[in-house]
Amino acid sequence: MTLRSIPLQTLSGTSTTLDELAPGKAVLVVNVASKCGLTPQYAGLVNLQAQFADRGFTVVGVPCNQFMGQEPGSAEEIQTFCSTTYGVDFPLLTKTDVNGDGRHPLYAELVATPDAEGEAGDVQWNFEKFLLTPDGTVAARFRPRTEPEAPEIVEAIEKTLP
Repeated sequence: MTLRSIPLQTLSGTSTTLDELAPGKAVLVVNVASKCGLTPQYAGLVNLQAQFADRGFTVVGVPCNQFMGQEPGSAEEIQTFCSTTYGVDFPLLTKTDVNGDGRHPLYAELVATPDAEGEAGDVQWNFEKFLLTPDGTVAARFRPRTEPEAPEIVEAIEKTLP
């Protein structure tokens, strides 16, 4: 099984995989939350989606309530918040555990990737970002405080585009 074939579920409850959501595309997987100090990063994620979508790229948001309960809403509440507040038009998955015993298999694979300082392991907080190449290799990991439109993220995306 590859990263791109791990079973996932969209926020609307549809079973899928990264291969189905983003066939042949580079993907930025981001654990997101609606009530976090970093929530304004949604704006940057929306901008990345707009800038690179027609070049073979998508953001995939993964709501997570593991960090101080900052994503408490239902699927409908999350969808409404994201679309009305930030105009999110990229795929969102169901609320998912990214750390601990109940960690989703996707994140079990992603957290093995080291960040720029060489550190792998648990997701530190909301808005940690993993960039996947079109073939499903993890190209880079960016910690939560790295803004979506930071030069290092934009450069990494441009290098991974098909």
